[in-house]
Amino acid sequence: MSDQSISNNNNQLSIQSLPDLLTVREVAEILRVSPLTIKRWGKRGKLPAIRINTRGDRRYKKEAVLWLLGIQQKTA
Repeated sequence: MSDQSISNNNNQLSIQSLPDLLTVREVAEILRVSPLTIKRWGKRGKLPAIRINTRGDRRYKKEAVLWLLGIQQKTA
């Protein structure tokens, strides 16, 4: 993945600079959809969420987001 980047709000995000776990807001910005859409996709299994801490905050694997974008093959 040498020169791959994602255009986001007139900025270029390097795939390597993305954290391994992304927040709902970060995923929504990358995919250009609302945060509510991301939560719905999680409930439907399109984009599985990882629940963290006692509040149950959602995090999403970078690989799953890239797979939705067609940039990377989906791994387990």
